[in-house]
Amino acid sequence: MKSRTRTVLNECKLYILIILLGAAAGAVLWCFLKVVEVCTELLWDTLPAATGVSYVPLIVCTAGGVITGIIHKKYGDYPEELPVVLGKIRHDKHYDYGPMPVMLVCAFLPLILGASVGPEAGLTGIIAGLCYWVGDNVKYAKEHAEEYSEIGAAITLAGIFHIPLFGIFAVEEKAADDESSQFSMPRVTKLLLYGLSIASSFLMMKGLGFLLGGVGEGFPSFGTAEASAADYVLMLVYIPVGLILFFLFTYVQKLLAFIADKVPTIIKETICGLCIGGMALLVPAVLFSGEKEMGMLEQQFLAYTPLMLIGTCLLKLVMTAFCIEFGLKGGHFFPLIYACACMGFGIALLFFGDVGTGTAVITGHAVFAAAIINAATIGAQIKKPIAVSMLLLICFPIRFVLWIFVAAALGSKVGAAILRTS
Repeated sequence: MKSRTRTVLNECKLYILIILLGAAAGAVLWCFLKVVEVCTELLWDTLPAATGVSYVPLIVCTAGGVITGIIHKKYGDYPEELPVVLGKIRHDKHYDYGPMPVMLVCAFLPLILGASVGPEAGLTGIIAGLCYWVGDNVKYAKEHAEEYSEIGAAITLAGIFHIPLFGIFAVEEKAADDESSQFSMPRVTKLLLYGLSIASSFLMMKGLGFLLGGVGEGFPSFGTAEASAADYVLMLVYIPVGLILFFLFTYVQKLLAFIADKVPTIIKETICGLCIGGMALLVPAVLFSGEKEMGMLEQQFLAYTPLMLIGTCLLKLVMTAFCIEFGLKGGHFFPLIYACACMGFGIALLFFGDVGTGTAVITGHAVFAAAIINAATIGAQIKKPIAVSMLLLICFPIRFVLWIFVAAALGSKVGAAILRTS
């Protein structure tokens, strides 16, 4: 009887701790994104307006690159990319939380300096480190440290993208090239823990947003878009285009990594900051994560030529790979979604721009093209079709989910197969 009572108490403690952990992670996410939002507005809006100097971004970004390089040289190359973080959680069963202040600063600087990256990589490492700290230092928590870190990663991805299921599937779904299994759904207990932690995280973020103002609203929703029979046929074009974008991004990143290895730390980050500042003066649309630009794309894409949209996509891919390899690092999901959307809207204009139909019809074609190209590209990258399908519901209509899954599954299989033979 005592043994059963002790077991029940331990289970209750586990659930309470998970709820508290979710709330703490939500508070960290909200505070981090809020500070990024405030500092970005200060550097990119308030400071240029106050000084009247148009080239302030060039000075600020170059200085930020120098600071980042000094930190990297002294403390290490942070933040680590998302696959590295998830790999350490899954295979090493640990994530080093010792350099937490360094991780915070290195995740923060690229975002306020306008690097073409998202916040998910840095924040996932920070929350994973927090979870392992809890596992190592809180009584009753040590034996569940690995579960806490996986749940922390799921909380982070769910909170950043505003898609609860994406967090779960991104952590639990096996990649197409993982020979252990294709997919493993968590046990019922673990699924319950995911649900409790993500719910408490969302409640904390919503509560802070209600009291102090919203933050990190994510990509816009194209929920009213409609597809036609012609769009389904053109999947035969969109999926190969998505795969081409994946291989372009992959090989550009490899080339830039090779070049970056030859450049000393500090100089490398300084060059990156200088290039970001230059792009701010020449092509500002390829900076930052792409959330705001994505919001304007639906309203403004008819003002651009197809080649301009396709060119923006290609430049965004190169800029994202450049920032990641030259030190102002972060996640690639946000910029890839925006880049692939530009490609989709550009190709849709090529096919449907002169048919004399209304704006709403052309927009429907463009949104479907953007969804399928995104699915093929990101599916080939992370090789988790269900996670990709959940992720893309952040902005594309749920009625497209079957076609998104098909494109993501094909991208996953083809991408993995070609990379194995290359």
